[in-house]
Amino acid sequence: MDLIVARGREDLVKARRTGTVALVPTMGALHEGHRSLIRQARVRADQVVVSIFVNPLQFAPNEDFSRYPRTFDADLEVCREEGVDVVFHPAAEDMYAADRQVSVSAGEMGRVVEGASRPGHFDGVLTIVLKLFNLVQPDLAVFGQKDAQQLALIRRMVADLDLPVEILGAPTVREPDGLALSSRNRYLSDGDRQVAVALSQALRAGAARLTPAEIRQTARAVLDEAGPGLDLDYLALVDPATFAEVSEDYEGLAVLAVAAKVGSTRLIDNVTLTLNPA
Repeated sequence: MDLIVARGREDLVKARRTGTVALVPTMGALHEGHRSLIRQARVRADQVVVSIFVNPLQFAPNEDFSRYPRTFDADLEVCREEGVDVVFHPAAEDMYAADRQVSVSAGEMGRVVEGASRPGHFDGVLTIVLKLFNLVQPDLAVFGQKDAQQLALIRRMVADLDLPVEILGAPTVREPDGLALSSRNRYLSDGDRQVAVALSQALRAGAARLTPAEIRQTARAVLDEAGPGLDLDYLALVDPATFAEVSEDYEGLAVLAVAAKVGSTRLIDNVTLTLNPA
């Protein structure tokens, strides 16, 4: 069956088939990380829908909305190669009315860590995800673990609002040297690219330590060694359910998350680890 490109609700209704539907929400500029999400969806569902929409609500005025890569033709080819059934590619004016009033609040969990650096970002993320769920009506949706706080908030929204969607998390896909794949990596110069690998190196070094203090100190030392080419935004060791910083006697799963600007490009990464205090 040929790939269907849907622009609005009517197109989605016409394209829907019987069986389970999986949604893979993206902003385009698809890479191997997105392919891994699509493949996970393909295993679980009878029909796979990939949305491609650069969401203006999740960008602050000083962020890279206008610069964000838009490679729709190449993205369609990726979707064809991966056996996607439907690509949902709406226009911004069709997703958001000019007099829009109502949006989703990410709450306190959306105002810490990444949310503290990007106020309102997660409100925009949850608003578009809820709209996509309402339009596509998927049985399940797949998101990447690289955006760990986003994934946790989407799971919380589904639980709090009783949405009938199963949320699947897919492991972060990395380059051979450890750099997490991102659509923004294409902005890195050769020199920036060499500096950027310090993010994953710091996470690996921190994860090898035992206590929260050691984890933070070790990871921070690696980032400091990267030099002035890396401008650290945050390094946080948090509870994956709330994204609150963990205490020294914390026990269980934790997320070590980092965000930094390398050159003019802001990158994020994280690793999940288990703390077992003596």
